[in-house]
Amino acid sequence: MPATPTANARAVRAPADPAVRPVRLRRGQQPTHSTLTGFQQWAWRTFKGRVLAKPPDPILEENLLKAHMRIRADEYLATVYATTVVVAIATVVAGAAIGFLLISSGVFLFGVLIAVALPIFASVGAFFALQGMPASVAKTRGRKIDQRISPAMSFVSAMASADVNVDQIFKELGRQKIYGEVAEEAAWVSRDTELLGVDILTAIRNGAQRSPSKRFQDFLQGVVTTATSGGQLKPYFLLKAEQYERENKLAQLQRVETMGLLAETFVTVVVAFPLFLVIIIAIFAIIGGGGSFMIEILWAIVGLMIPMSQFGFIFFMYTLAQEM
Repeated sequence: MPATPTANARAVRAPADPAVRPVRLRRGQQPTHSTLTGFQQWAWRTFKGRVLAKPPDPILEENLLKAHMRIRADEYLATVYATTVVVAIATVVAGAAIGFLLISSGVFLFGVLIAVALPIFASVGAFFALQGMPASVAKTRGRKIDQRISPAMSFVSAMASADVNVDQIFKELGRQKIYGEVAEEAAWVSRDTELLGVDILTAIRNGAQRSPSKRFQDFLQGVVTTATSGGQLKPYFLLKAEQYERENKLAQLQRVETMGLLAETFVTVVVAFPLFLVIIIAIFAIIGGGGSFMIEILWAIVGLMIPMSQFGFIFFMYTLAQEM
């Protein structure tokens, strides 16, 4: 998370270039840079020419910024290429070894299929998974912000009721780790004002552009609109706190109803239906003379269908419980 400078900050500025914006740091502190790992450095040296041959993807840059992944888009793309090559080499070796063992065992067609399909699917899957990782991380951050925005707005409205300045409100909100990603977003706004020397309205406007949460974007844009139009921020903060509290209660009620529906579905689909299915197939196997085929179906139901359905419901229930 960005450091929050104190009042005794000093300016670090290149005197030869008057256009450089001053960056204030704590007394005695030196500026640091985001460093790449050894693998990322090798990937950048190897695929630098290929990455720089075409213009950077603005969507990837936006997703990296919203995900707070401290790496440039071209460096990340080089890492994606390098990881895909490593996965391809590893899966070619693994596929050849598995295919050789299967062919030696007499399963020629399946061995050739594994040797060819494993590297292709693994490489393509790794490439698209890494390409979509920044968007996935940004989306996860957006959900976490939405979960914490209601109590965070209560904190903001309480600070505003005490006639605290807007920049100080965001600074204090960034220090409250209990609000999770909302505090992270507020800390970046405070970083822009105190470390980069940006005015508070511009910092809030920039924070709205890079926030992955639509609700937090609307809140920040409302702050800028209210301040620039001559309105008072204290009633706006109180109104947004009440609004997010109502929306949070409705969202919690919807999740509880969804969990109740999933519980009823679990009893019907996972408990009752497989039980009746096992009984019916067992009767057919005994009376109808299905023999080994019916026994294989029973093994498939008991060994695959029931565990997979149970784990599926457990995953959905766990996901809903994490959002509450």
